[in-house]
Order: sequence, then C-alpha cells, then structure tokens
Amino acid sequence: MIDQQVSLRGGAARLPVRPRTGRYLVLAAVFVCAACGLVYELELVALASYLIGDSVTQASVVLSVMVFAMGIGSLLAKRLRGRAAVGFGLIEAVLALVGGFSALVLYASFAWIGESRYALVGFSLTIGVLIGAEIPLLMTLIQRVDRQDAGGAVADLFAADYVGALVGGLAFPFLLLPMFGQLTGALFTGAVNAAAGGALVLWVFRRDLTARSRWLLIAVNVTVIAVLATAAVLADDFERAARRAVYGDQVRVAVQTDVQEVVLTGAGQSSLDLYLDGRLLVSARDEYRYHEALVHPAMNGPHARVLILGGGDGLAAREVLRYPDVRGVTLVELDPAVTHLARTDHALSALNAHAYRDPRLTAVTGDAFTWLRTAHGRYDVVISDLPDPGITAGTKLYSAEFYGLVAEALAPGGRLVVHGGPAVSRPRTYWTVEASMRAAGLHTCPYRVSGRDTGFAPGPDRVTGRPAGSHGWGFVLARAGGRPALGLDPGAPELRSLTGAALREAGRRAEAGRLRGQEPSTLVHPRYWEGQ
Repeated sequence: MIDQQVSLRGGAARLPVRPRTGRYLVLAAVFVCAACGLVYELELVALASYLIGDSVTQASVVLSVMVFAMGIGSLLAKRLRGRAAVGFGLIEAVLALVGGFSALVLYASFAWIGESRYALVGFSLTIGVLIGAEIPLLMTLIQRVDRQDAGGAVADLFAADYVGALVGGLAFPFLLLPMFGQLTGALFTGAVNAAAGGALVLWVFRRDLTARSRWLLIAVNVTVIAVLATAAVLADDFERAARRAVYGDQVRVAVQTDVQEVVLTGAGQSSLDLYLDGRLLVSARDEYRYHEALVHPAMNGPHARVLILGGGDGLAAREVLRYPDVRGVTLVELDPAVTHLARTDHALSALNAHAYRDPRLTAVTGDAFTWLRTAHGRYDVVISDLPDPGITAGTKLYSAEFYGLVAEALAPGGRLVVHGGPAVSRPRTYWTVEASMRAAGLHTCPYRVSGRDTGFAPGPDRVTGRPAGSHGWGFVLARAGGRPALGLDPGAPELRSLTGAALREAGRRAEAGRLRGQEPSTLVHPRYWEGQ
C-alpha cells in the first residue's frame, strides 16, 4: 500500500525551517490528522449504534468498509505524488468537510428519511479513501524534507499515526462527547483537521506551491472552516428540528447522558412517552398493561424483599409498592439521569405514583451484572426490567451467567421474572431468553400478554409509525426449586388489565408457540441480535 521507492522529483523541498524541524512538523501533522481520522471513525460507530442499533454490526460495517477504502485511497494517491503538497492540502480540506458533516448528515437521514444505513456506508467509504490517501503523500513530503531511508520514514510516520490514533480514541469519549456532543464534536474535529493540514502545506511547503495553488488552498481551507463553524453555531437549532421530526412536537426533556439519550414527550401524565436512545420505552397510554404483567405474577408468594434490575422510571416499583407487606425494595439502575427524572419530572413522577418518595424503596446506581457479583443478601422476588436483548450492550444481562447470578440472589422459593421481548414477532429472541434461564438451573414458566396498538414495546423498535406493541409482550417467570405457579397472589391489589384466568391463558398461548432446540446465550457466545 505504501510505495517505498518514493520519487524525489524536484529534489529536496525549499523549506523556511531546518530539515529536522520540518520533519517534526510533518510528524505533528500526521499525529493530528490520525487523531481526527479515528474520531470520525468512532463518531460513525457511536451514532450508527444509537440510530440503527446492534453496535457489533455497525462497528464491523464501519471498520471493514473503511479499511478496504483506505487501500483504494493509497493506490489512488500514487498519482498525486508529483504534487504531494497541494494534493495533501486539498485532501485534508475535503476530509475535514466530509468527516465534520458525517454525524450531522447521518442524523438528518435518520430523522427525515428514516434510514441511515446507506449514509453510514457512504461516509465510511469516502472517509476511508481520504485517510488512505494521506500516507503516500506524507511519505513523499517527509522525504522531501529530510532525505532519510524509506524504512526510517515509514517507522516515523506510523509511530506518529498510531500515537495520534490513541489520543483521538481517548479524546472522543472523555473530551469531545462530554464537551460538545456528537454533532458539534464532529464539526470541531473537522475544523482542527483542516487547520492542521492547511498550516503544514501553507507554511512548511509554501515555497513548493505556485501562487495559484497557494491561493486555492487558502480559499478552500478558509471556506471549509467557515462552513464548519457556521454549522456548529446552527447545530442546536438543527438538533431541535431533527428531534421534532423523530419524536414529534411535544418534546419536553432531551438529555444526553454518559449512558444514553433520554427524551420525554407529551404535555402531561396521560400523554407521556419516554424514549431511551430513540427507542420508545414507556407510553402512558398502556404501560400499565406491561408493568402489571411483569410484576404481579412474580409477587405470587413471599415478597417481603424485592429486587428490581433496571426500571429506573419507577413504574415497576409502583406496582411492587402496592403490596403493603413489602418491607424493602432495592432498585438497581445504570443511568442516574433516568432515576432523577422519575423523581423530579412532574408527569413521570405522577405516573409512577411518586414511588421514590416511599421509604421502602432504595435506588442504587450501577450495572446490574456487576452489582449482582457482590453479596447483597437474598430476595424473595427479582424483577428484570432491562433493555432488550437485541441491543448489543444488553446481551450480557440476558446470558446464562447473568441468570446464574440472579439464582444465587434468590431466597428459598424466590421467583425471577424477565421480559424477553415480543414472543410472536421475535420468537427466537424470546425462546433464547427462556433457554438461557433454564441453562442457569431455573425452572421456567413462559407467558404472553397482549398489548394495544400504541407503539409501546420495550425493545429495538424505532420511531417509525408502526404499531410496535401490536403483538404484546413475552415474559418468563422462573424459580430455582421447581416450576413456579402462574397466578396472582391472594392479596394482590385490584388490577386494570390482568386476572388469574387471563394469566393462565397467557401461559397456554406462550407454550403453544414454543420454539424447541434453542441454545442458551452466554457471555462468550451471545445468541441475540437486533431483528432476530
């Protein structure tokens, strides 16, 4: 990919600095450009995982397409080595423009077209070609600065490139995202990229440029930086418009946390919708159907101590706290922003009946898997109200190892209930959840509850206008000491959507659709993927 027999046509460059200083300046530009290139790559992976889901697939697509395109770019750049300085300057300006706008265009295609996969592949291909074209041109420039052997030049270039990639990779999650967010962070990176490439060529190699080339590079770089700066100023307005296109006109709260984007829509309690990373997680119109079916079958038996994994919105806790003989509820939620909204937002706190004010409820911030690995006592009921297993980040929370940890946390006769996704539209996912629970030594009782066509389905369904909840919800009730009885506790409160007879029928419906032979999902062999 790198032609080591670098042409030195025209002899050494006429530099305004000493050759050694010029070499360091070229390596500094390599460092900055490599950092920017990796930021573009990570930006595409992160935003595609958020918009499309399944981060493993999106990372694979971006990385494979980009590496392939880098090879093409390296071959194409061979034609530019005779005018390496101006070629490199123009390539960096185009890369800054394309990379800087990649996140914005990707988000726009999702918001207004509803499809961002083609944009993802297009940007991965284009950015890869431009990044691949850098090294042959930089190889030519560094040997025009300092006539070292090709092997030494390659070593210097790749050392600067790899260190720059390290810095860019660390800067993206720890600096750019917290300070600027995804859209403005990409635009800022593009401006830095253009400035670094333009400064190197216009200063160090300015004597190799014709007057026409010099003014062309100045005009192009000034235009690119001005366009990126203008877009950064307008980024907030764009984001609000795109959010309205995705979520509608009644967005009340939109928060980008360290974990996810949290959006609340609706004017009040009756119209509230809660989205996490673009997924509709709670719809006030029928959330009670889901939460009653999730919680109350597991409460049939001793339930003095209850553990809720996830469920930071407080709605599962609301149902648990309706039992006066519950003595303590521990809720483990990864994102403190969700629990904060559940406490303070007027509509969401009203919907959860102000569950966080109940002294029996203790909220803990942490990862459910990690939290379970430490000793926290035993519980009569464990309620798993977690992200869908089709979301890559949540697959470990639906693994046989995870259910083994839950089994250890169950008191004798204790029950576990899990939402396993829609049993009709995604049966393989649902029955893989059930198989994973059995692999952990639990005896299972699956059941399927119908929902209304409101679009509410805790899972990977996007805001597409489709009635994602039309097939209802699939749950699995389990215990360690024998198959649990599917029914309601004699002291259960009055429910709006569930009766004992309906619950038994839900069990028969689930068993009628059983998929046999499903393998359990483990940490080293996850068997879930989005759309399964």
